[in-house]
Amino acid sequence: MATAGSSPFLPTPSVKSTHANSGRNRCLSLHRPTAISTGQKSSPATVTMQNGRLLDSGEKKRKQANELISNIYSNPDEIPAEEGKTLKDYLEDCNALMIESKAGPPRWFTPLECVSHTSDSPLLLFLPGIDGMGLGLIKHHHKLGKIFDIWCLHIPVTDKTSFSDLLKLVERTVRSECKRSPNRPIYIVGESVGACIALDVAARNPDIDLVLILANPATSFSRSQLQSLTPLLQFMPSQLLMYLPYMMNLASGDHLRMVLENAVKGRMPHQTVGELTQDLVAMSSYLSVLADILPGETLAWKLQMLKSASASANSHLHAVKAQALLLCSGKDQLFPSQEEAQRLYRTLPRCEIRTFEESGHFLFLEDDFDLVTTIKGAGFYRHGKNLDYVSDYMPPTPYEFKKIYESHRLVLAITSPVMLSTLEDGKVVRGLAGIPSEGPVLFVGYHMLLGFELAPLVLQFMMERNILLRGIAHPMMFNRLKEGKMLDLASFDSYRLMGAVPVSGPNFYKLLSSKSHALLYPGGVREALHRKGEAYKLFWPEQSEFVKMASRFGAKIVPFGVVGEDDIGELVFDYNDQMQIPSLRTFIKELSEEVVRLRTDANGEVSNQDVHLPGVIPKLPGRFYYYFGKPIETEGRREELRNKEKSQELYLHVKSEVEKCIAYLKQKREEDPYRNVLPRLLYQAMHGFTAQIPTFEI
Repeated sequence: MATAGSSPFLPTPSVKSTHANSGRNRCLSLHRPTAISTGQKSSPATVTMQNGRLLDSGEKKRKQANELISNIYSNPDEIPAEEGKTLKDYLEDCNALMIESKAGPPRWFTPLECVSHTSDSPLLLFLPGIDGMGLGLIKHHHKLGKIFDIWCLHIPVTDKTSFSDLLKLVERTVRSECKRSPNRPIYIVGESVGACIALDVAARNPDIDLVLILANPATSFSRSQLQSLTPLLQFMPSQLLMYLPYMMNLASGDHLRMVLENAVKGRMPHQTVGELTQDLVAMSSYLSVLADILPGETLAWKLQMLKSASASANSHLHAVKAQALLLCSGKDQLFPSQEEAQRLYRTLPRCEIRTFEESGHFLFLEDDFDLVTTIKGAGFYRHGKNLDYVSDYMPPTPYEFKKIYESHRLVLAITSPVMLSTLEDGKVVRGLAGIPSEGPVLFVGYHMLLGFELAPLVLQFMMERNILLRGIAHPMMFNRLKEGKMLDLASFDSYRLMGAVPVSGPNFYKLLSSKSHALLYPGGVREALHRKGEAYKLFWPEQSEFVKMASRFGAKIVPFGVVGEDDIGELVFDYNDQMQIPSLRTFIKELSEEVVRLRTDANGEVSNQDVHLPGVIPKLPGRFYYYFGKPIETEGRREELRNKEKSQELYLHVKSEVEKCIAYLKQKREEDPYRNVLPRLLYQAMHGFTAQIPTFEI
């Protein structure tokens, strides 16, 4: 039996190799003239050619910064898809890897696409699934390599290293790297059997800061359809079965998955084999590679390993204290992944789930799955022991922004937002020309019912001004006091991706100190969940909560108003109505107990933070109007605004300006001939659906 001992490097056309047991990386790269590997563990240098000369990393970054001056977000429809390798690349690289590495022991390697990370990037260890190739993240290497130092575990096809020895190999690596960088988390991304190894390593090392990203864990092996492969062997030629698990998910559509499912359920073997053979013809170019990845003897060995790995991981689940993100597929034909994710969620203390309903078992190879976006949206990317919502935040890539824009395209279409801003000379103009480019800037305004205004507001700022509004949001979007009836945290992933932070003094301080454009709603939940007859009424605390902090950093305060909620829906069943019904009153109480309560020491209506869902009847859509008042300067007024009376005076002035903005919009929208959706649709039909729709005269 092969074990993890000294081994030759793993030279392949697309990877740099790392000895599995060495304390420091040794690297080797071939056939990549623009990638340079050194004998040191730290970041390999990368070079770029421009006009025949080499750019160092600093020059490259300056060039990229200059290129971003033009706003790539201005037209989301023209943003290209992110570059990444394909399934064909995966198979070709697997073939190259197998040619260069026919025997064990297992070893680590880093793909050359992943050498662009920064010096403070956390380490990410990838533990492969049943294939063992270590190339399962190939579609994500380019993006992952920018934010992680990636090591992938390769297990040669003929290697028979036991599960326990693989566990020891990974554990040695984790302990060694933790000792070298004790204040940095170590990420372990595990797929099926790799997820079992990750769980066992976490259980054996509760004092090490690990972040587990587990895709369709094999901890449910005892309840999986893989148990049924053994009787199938006697009816099917080995050359078909050896790559059967891959074909179920690599083939397009669901037909092949259903064929295997029918076979497992006991249909006539010859009929199933015939259907299966017919489907495999379309994949003929991949057959030889897939057959080499899982020859019959290797498949039998891997199934035994899966059984051992599942049993071991399940026996140690109680000891896992690590932060974990479970990724489960809705169409996993190998494991009951959704059911298993719920079981693990109830067992692991620091666990979240993200479900991908249309994906199969090999999630990382799916076209529509993006691992980096998932990690960022779940709030799982950090450099230190605790997540810093400001310093750890990474803005959305153009393509990530495009996907968010597309998910809100209908809202933008039916509300046709009109945005007005105020120039320094007091002139009101259409658009956001009056918004300060340089931060810190604090936007303070009115929160519409259910926060209807948020998506158009944040998206328009990115498209028109390339400004990212960092919303200061309720903690319910980030964590729960206990589980119950609240919306799943996954529902708020796009908010986190766009930079929302939980409301707190430290987060407010960090946003302004980093010169951000911050978005604050003093009315909070009470304003966003207002009652009938309370539209456009401010529910602000009596005392200032933001003036002194803004003046500390010389932030410009931009008051703004928004109207239009009454044009898209009518509130018919509010908090007061619901509290009259005993069952709903109990439901509201239970919901409110699941989230952090804010302003518990405040007086008046603003302290009523009960969470509930108002009943709203949709109307024939009207239009949203935003008006940003003249920026209020606080720079140079820090000493003046330390005075409580002066601070309160400015606070009331900001509130008054917000009310004036709302009153202005309510009056002027009456003059808008395109306030209703039908005139807007007619205008777009005549002038094109990308044409800007006119509004009232300013």
